[in-house]
Amino acid sequence: MNYSIIRTNIIGFNVQVFGKFSTSLDLEYIKEQYLYIPENNEVINVSKLKQMLIKKRKNVLGTIFLYNPTITPVGFNNDSTLESQKYEFNDEFTELEFDKSCGLFSSAIKDGYRGKLIEVKYLFSLNKANIEPTPILEEFDADLDRYWSNQLTRYDKQLNYQDIPNIRLSGKFVFFASGNKYDRHHKAIIIYARALSQQVKKLGKNIAFMHDNNYDANESQERAYFLPTIANGKLKDIRANAFKKAFSTYPPTIVKIG
Repeated sequence: MNYSIIRTNIIGFNVQVFGKFSTSLDLEYIKEQYLYIPENNEVINVSKLKQMLIKKRKNVLGTIFLYNPTITPVGFNNDSTLESQKYEFNDEFTELEFDKSCGLFSSAIKDGYRGKLIEVKYLFSLNKANIEPTPILEEFDADLDRYWSNQLTRYDKQLNYQDIPNIRLSGKFVFFASGNKYDRHHKAIIIYARALSQQVKKLGKNIAFMHDNNYDANESQERAYFLPTIANGKLKDIRANAFKKAFSTYPPTIVKIG
């Protein structure tokens, strides 16, 4: 029985999500993640995904940057670590359960993207819920000071952080939804987020994001002020609708809220 077909047809999801997980020093990270936006109702498997990734330039349209992941393989949950649930970290792709972001992607990303992949990357790839604000961010901030000076870091250098000077991005666009509320005391995190934005600009990608009246589009990009896709309360539908508007075109466009 093909679980993916059941999940797609009955629940009405319009994307599939695949990822690789890695573990280091008892911490878990997502190593790679892709969205597949199907044509009609077809479903792909991991083998087909791998075939598509052989020709990234043809099949990966762009990248969405989020803050950090809270996502699991199909059949697992976020109530405890994947290791405690006997997940096998084998460096292989697996299909993923939908989180809130994937639910929005499913309803928003359609025409112009069908039959192709979008990569999902994170500012921080630690697969853990509710890290903002927590002592983890204090550790990230101190870690990034060590990262830039090539010292030993608490969190895995390769798995948790983006190698900004050497970052590789496939496709035509980058959509930033990596956050806009950085504690002013976390100076290293702010430098890191802004350096990523500047590097993507240098690479000549079409950059898109959501912003509000606090900053115009140029200022938002300079400050790495990128509104997240998911919000609570009255902002929930506003953000979701703005994201849908951004992805109503290919490539996605900058959207001002308010």
